[in-house]
Amino acid sequence: MPLFTTGSKLIRDLEKHGALGVYAPLEGGFEGRYRRRLRATGYTTLNITARGLGDVSAYLTGVHGVRPPHLGKKSVGQGAAVGYVYYVPPIVSYNLEQLPPKSKGLVLWIIEGHILSNQEIEFLVNLPTLDPRVKIVLERGGERYFRWQPLKDTLAPNYQAG
Repeated sequence: MPLFTTGSKLIRDLEKHGALGVYAPLEGGFEGRYRRRLRATGYTTLNITARGLGDVSAYLTGVHGVRPPHLGKKSVGQGAAVGYVYYVPPIVSYNLEQLPPKSKGLVLWIIEGHILSNQEIEFLVNLPTLDPRVKIVLERGGERYFRWQPLKDTLAPNYQAG
């Protein structure tokens, strides 16, 4: 791989497929270069981790409740003794509302994607069809060189969408 890459092939494939599964060297560095190229072409990028997402569809597209760790403090009253529920806005919808006027869209770069189930990955494959301004880059694992393919092609071969 050349030392300097324009990233144009990745951007073309991302615009064509909407969701890509990437395999990057474990020492890192390539992700930042490609994210810079995406930002330079007009996309806004958001980097999140797949760990702790819970229900991916609710976390990304719906208002959802979270309970921070109670750290030994319990709530009083009639509710559960595990703390209060705080409601947070959907990550994707909120960031789409905040896009600059000339932005091409939002690229959701998700690291540690190898822990997601096939159903969660299928949702991520379909998310760009719900709103074409959303693009997904999911890191699926390590490789000796940086490569990508359509995210739907990274699903398990015996998985039946249902």
